[in-house]
Amino acid sequence: MEGELHNLTNAQKDILKEICNIGAGSSATALAHLLNRKISMNVPSVRILPFQQVPEVVGGAERQLVGVFLHVDGEAPCNILFFLSVTSAKKFVDLVLNRALGTTHELDKLNRSALEEIGNIISGSFLTALSKVTGLNFVPSVPSLSIDMAGALLNIAVLAFGHFGDEALVIDTNFIDHERRLEGYYFLVPEPGSLTKILNSLGVTHDRSS
Repeated sequence: MEGELHNLTNAQKDILKEICNIGAGSSATALAHLLNRKISMNVPSVRILPFQQVPEVVGGAERQLVGVFLHVDGEAPCNILFFLSVTSAKKFVDLVLNRALGTTHELDKLNRSALEEIGNIISGSFLTALSKVTGLNFVPSVPSLSIDMAGALLNIAVLAFGHFGDEALVIDTNFIDHERRLEGYYFLVPEPGSLTKILNSLGVTHDRSS
């Protein structure tokens, strides 16, 4: 069955991509404020693909990753997945805890907590920007973190949050400060009907039968 994202026109896709760029800018600003340093968050591409193809995007189902998950309630429920390579996750911890690059070797309880907070800040800022643009209410859950192979992480997310949409917005992300570049994968997975609400809030009619 084809989902809502599959039936988007090019104009509608462009609108969603622009919203994602606005959200990314808001996330970078929030992260920079937390760290008291300049952070840029580039979004080189925004893609739409079937949810089951997510492992292919992040390097294969058997690639070891750090995954931060949030469920979003409100007027347009969705799920957010934020994936980092283990190497990037360790660099992120060094950045957040103001350590020299290469200091973090293990992702222990303290370091995992720092990564959950990063996911919380990035997602919270993204949703705040989305709310301002659409006028819709979004209520994120407390983030949860797992370290496992990409395929297993998707199964964990589905078991934790229940029903997912059939497709995902894939938001490639690059975080850059003056001495390091960190790559991540940010997925927004609308629940059925949510995308229509988002587009309607922007005055864009979404005909799912098209």
